[in-house]
Amino acid sequence: MLAPNPNLYVDQLVGRPEIKFDWAKFAWIGNASRTTDLLYMRSDTPFKTMEDVRNAKEPPKCGATGTGTTGYMVPKLLEETLGTKFNVVTGYKGGNDVDLAVERGEVQCRAFSVTAFFGREPFHTWRKTGFVHAIIQLGQKRDSRLADVQTLNELMEKYKTPEIGRRVALIVTASEIFQRPYMGPPGLRPDLLKILREAFQKTLKDPAFLEEVKSKKLDAEYTSGEELETLAKEMMSQRPETIERLKKVLGK
Repeated sequence: MLAPNPNLYVDQLVGRPEIKFDWAKFAWIGNASRTTDLLYMRSDTPFKTMEDVRNAKEPPKCGATGTGTTGYMVPKLLEETLGTKFNVVTGYKGGNDVDLAVERGEVQCRAFSVTAFFGREPFHTWRKTGFVHAIIQLGQKRDSRLADVQTLNELMEKYKTPEIGRRVALIVTASEIFQRPYMGPPGLRPDLLKILREAFQKTLKDPAFLEEVKSKKLDAEYTSGEELETLAKEMMSQRPETIERLKKVLGK
C-alpha cells in the first residue's frame, strides 16, 4: 500500500522523467483527511498581505523539500495567478527542516496544510507569540480559524486572473481532495479492492477512532476510493494548453 505526497500527479502531468507510474491506474482505497493549504510568513518581515508581496522589490524566500511538493508549487502558483514573486529554496530534507530554516532566518515563508498549522508545534507557539502569520489560504472558502485571511479565489477575482491561470489553480489545488490518499498497486483484484475500501470506510466512521483523532487535535474527513479514482482520471485528462502553462509555472 502507498500513502504518497498528494501532489505527485502534477509531476506526471508535466512529464518529469522520474515518474514511472500512471496516477489514474492506482487502486484508490480512500482518503482520511481533507484540508486546504496556506502560506505562512514570518511576522517581522514587511510582507503582511499578498499586496505587499506583489509590490516587493526583493521577493521573500520560501523553503521547500522539492519541486513536487506544496512548499514549491504554491508559491509558483501564486506567481502565475496573482503576479507575485517568490524565491523558492529547495533541497531541505523534510518539513521540520524548513521550519527550522524559518526560525533561523534563512527563509521567511513556507506553504503547507492548514491541518498541520493548527495541529502541532512549533505552530501552536508561533501563533501565540505572533512569530508567523498566514498570508493566504487556498481553500474554496475561508477556514473559520483563518477568518481574516483571504483565499486564492478571492484574490484571483481581485486581480482578474485569466481563465487559463484559474484552470492551472484548479489542478494544483486538487491536492486538497487527494490530501493523503491510500492506494493499492495498479491491477489490484477487484474483490480485494472492495474489501479494503469497505474496511477503510468503517475505520473512518468508527467512534473510537474519531475520538482518538480529536484527542490528538487532528482532523479526519473520509473521501471514498471511488471519488478519488474519478478525480485522478479527471486530473490526467487536461487540455494540452493547460499542461503547457502548468509546465511554465513549475519551470519545466
